[in-house]
Amino acid sequence: MIARLRTPIARWTTLVPGLAVALLILTWGRDLPVAVVVLVTAVLAASVLAAVHHAEVVAHRVGEPFGSLVLAIAVTVIEVALIVTLMVDGGDKSATLARDTVFAAVMITCNGVVGICLLVASLRHGTAVFNPEGTGAALATVATLATLSLVLPTFTTSKPGPEFSSVQLTFAALSSLILYGLFVATQTVRHRDYFLPVTRQGEAITADDHVGVPSSRAALSSLGLLGLALVGVVGLAKGVSPTIESGVEAAGLHHAVVGVVIALLVLLPETIAALRSARRDRVQTSLNLALGSAMASIGLTIPAVALASVWLSGPLVLGLGATYMVLLALTVVVSSLTVVPGRATPLQGGVHLVLFLAYLELAVNP
Repeated sequence: MIARLRTPIARWTTLVPGLAVALLILTWGRDLPVAVVVLVTAVLAASVLAAVHHAEVVAHRVGEPFGSLVLAIAVTVIEVALIVTLMVDGGDKSATLARDTVFAAVMITCNGVVGICLLVASLRHGTAVFNPEGTGAALATVATLATLSLVLPTFTTSKPGPEFSSVQLTFAALSSLILYGLFVATQTVRHRDYFLPVTRQGEAITADDHVGVPSSRAALSSLGLLGLALVGVVGLAKGVSPTIESGVEAAGLHHAVVGVVIALLVLLPETIAALRSARRDRVQTSLNLALGSAMASIGLTIPAVALASVWLSGPLVLGLGATYMVLLALTVVVSSLTVVPGRATPLQGGVHLVLFLAYLELAVNP
């Protein structure tokens, strides 16, 4: 029965990435009518599900924490390409796009994804159990990157407005790359056991709980299809972004909502994968995905936009306003209190979700 169910899943997840890329080629750079936007949206949703499937195949083959790292980096690289492309096409109105999208990614992952995973795992298994050493290290890195890249520009005086000077932007970019590289080395080499799922007694789970580990050929095939699916997701998201922007303007909403919608679309594969891990009582894997995505989003986006600013004529606004800085500070404090015990109840999940909803409400009504 399992083999019969896997065959149709494997079939459609193999076809959808190619279909998404083909549709992307046909619609790239064109004004899309409503019917085509609906089609693109449907293929976009199917591509997200296909990306999750192939990411899980790769993760199953390479094991944790490498599996969550593969999806986090793959999604973030494509996200960076999307942000830079939209900034090139958007002119002055895209000056805050990188800031809005990166901050949205941080709030979505650190509050939305973490909150729903803790809530699901604790309701299903009594408490959500994870390793505070690895999770704490990830949280400290995210907090440092977010502060250096999104808070300090508001208070620097070398350049008017919430912007970095060239020297400051270069320092922030290099610092982001160095910190992200150190974290990856810690996660995958020196202290890999800190990022493995743990039992109720706090012991690391080194053995895979699935049967039938995919072959190397199947894993490489899924890795290639994952790349195609992610290209399709982000490319099609860019295709519907003019419709999103028009809808945001027509509704009279703040332009920052565009960054929120883009981040939600791009992070959807990781969100689904993290939720599935939480249901299987692998909360550490969920937190690896969430915090790893936030870290990669900052650590790769800031250097990329810093490099792109060399040929971009418009300003690059990175500094957050006072309201969002308060939300970021509260997120760091609450996350620290969540991480320290190494286990969480539905209350902690609910607190993170309330913070996430507060962010969404303030994005719509600043």
